[in-house]
Amino acid sequence: MKKILYIDMDNVLVNFQSGLDKIDLQTQSKFDDKNDEIPGIFSLMEPVEGAIEAFEKLSALYDTYILSTAPWENPSAWTDKLLWVKKYLGEKAKKRLILSHHKNLNHGDFLIDDRPNRGA
Repeated sequence: MKKILYIDMDNVLVNFQSGLDKIDLQTQSKFDDKNDEIPGIFSLMEPVEGAIEAFEKLSALYDTYILSTAPWENPSAWTDKLLWVKKYLGEKAKKRLILSHHKNLNHGDFLIDDRPNRGA
């Protein structure tokens, strides 16, 4: 049986800055450093270089899931993250997407995350 691997989206699979770079400074200033609350920002993001290939290789070795958080104050983020997964990782991966504010409730063997304090 394959071990379970969870992979975060933001700054692991997804280049958050690539979306922010497409938002004008006036809009950014309205959100007072809460950039993840900018409507539609997640739809503008591109993959981290090499992340798609790494996801495919890891998926062959592990029972792989995408485990991410979406901001409560940005309802479009929930949909945009699903659409991002479908666009870059394919139709099969969408059923492996878990959006949760409690990553610690997901039992598995490994978590790849850019923030070690995310409930892992």
